[in-house]
Amino acid sequence: MIIRRHASEILEKWKNNPDRKPLLIRGARQVGKTTLVRDFAKTFSSYIELNLERQTDRKLFDNDNINNIISAACLLKNVIPDERSTLLFIDEIQESPKAIALLRYFYEDRPDIYVIAAGSLLEFSLKEVAAFPVGRIDYLYLHPVNFPEYLNADGQDAAASILDTIPVDPHFHEILLKLFHNYAFIGGMPGIVSKYLKTKNPVYLREEYDQLWQSYKDDIEKYGRNETERKIIRHIIQTAPYEKDRIRFEGFGNSNYRSREVGEAMRALDLARIIRLIYPTTSLAPPIITDYKKRPRLQFLDTGMLNQVLNLQAEMITLDTLDHFYQGRIIQHLITQELISVHENTEFHPHFWVRESKDSNAEVDLVFHYKDKIIPIEVKAGKQGRLRSLHQFVDRAGHPYAVRIFSGNYSIEKHKTPAGTPYLLMNLPYYLGTRIPQYIDHFVNNYSL
Repeated sequence: MIIRRHASEILEKWKNNPDRKPLLIRGARQVGKTTLVRDFAKTFSSYIELNLERQTDRKLFDNDNINNIISAACLLKNVIPDERSTLLFIDEIQESPKAIALLRYFYEDRPDIYVIAAGSLLEFSLKEVAAFPVGRIDYLYLHPVNFPEYLNADGQDAAASILDTIPVDPHFHEILLKLFHNYAFIGGMPGIVSKYLKTKNPVYLREEYDQLWQSYKDDIEKYGRNETERKIIRHIIQTAPYEKDRIRFEGFGNSNYRSREVGEAMRALDLARIIRLIYPTTSLAPPIITDYKKRPRLQFLDTGMLNQVLNLQAEMITLDTLDHFYQGRIIQHLITQELISVHENTEFHPHFWVRESKDSNAEVDLVFHYKDKIIPIEVKAGKQGRLRSLHQFVDRAGHPYAVRIFSGNYSIEKHKTPAGTPYLLMNLPYYLGTRIPQYIDHFVNNYSL
């Protein structure tokens, strides 16, 4: 089963752009980069695929002449190029820093050839590229399957179309909630989603996720610069899923490792996109400034994978709501993942907001930059009066807009903070995580105090 990804639409726009540049697809292993391109290749008359993990394919880039590389690739793969419709796909390009550097010359010397490159550990190889082709390539960031993509894969096209209607019709709330719980249970790794939807047997999930998690562990040698760092990375991968709050580098996971050692290992995993560091901000107005001095929280590549490592999936089958499950951590993690997934043209770094003082501390789950405002987002159920941190943000922000994401129905409410500041609260069902940007736009432009 091939899952229809939103990124396919981006590829079509890229193909039809007369001034297109070579496209570099970035993303962690197993998020579907190769499958996406192979499916897209069906729209071309000629298709050449190179995998630079193979020495014979990698050696082609020992040559500096782009025309010679194309001719040799056609000969090696037994492909006759079509001067109007030939796609060259360079997979695992991180294995050849020279191939990355040569991408610019495809743009300059052979604009007739459509060139896509992909790699999962690119950030490590980019350090070795002497002349990176800045301004000569375009980017596409690929993530795990999000909820609308899952619905399409499951044949729920009608449900997927409902998500595009603002505001969502409350008559469909229970149906969408149940479908979202299925998605949260399965996760978003494309290969696993495809296999599950074929069998509908949850027993296979454990086996598939165990194999996937093990494959990431086996990749340790590619992440660490030396044996000490590799040892720390192994420790982090084993213990990180059990961290329930913001982390400290010093002594991470009940270890004796120092802050600097853990920080370097964490940043390596962040580059590999397996475990990302989500840092806070204290900003109340744009721009959102990252505060690297404050403790971050961890974001895993996929919530389904995290569920499996924590052995939560059996319990999730019977849940009616994710609001309070695992102290609210799973739905917060999944909403962050959904928000990351809709940023495909730029690298998106989510933030949460903190205020730390002697008298009181506050922490808002997410903040979203919208024009001249930073919008606070809490992923939390319960009465609005219990949104203490959100109220502290509203009291200081200079605008009245705030968002709560939970299992309830969509609504707009007028409230006042305990300090007397009037504000508007948009209650958003958590199956609309990928639609946060559109709903905030609708909210700000259609409602005022």
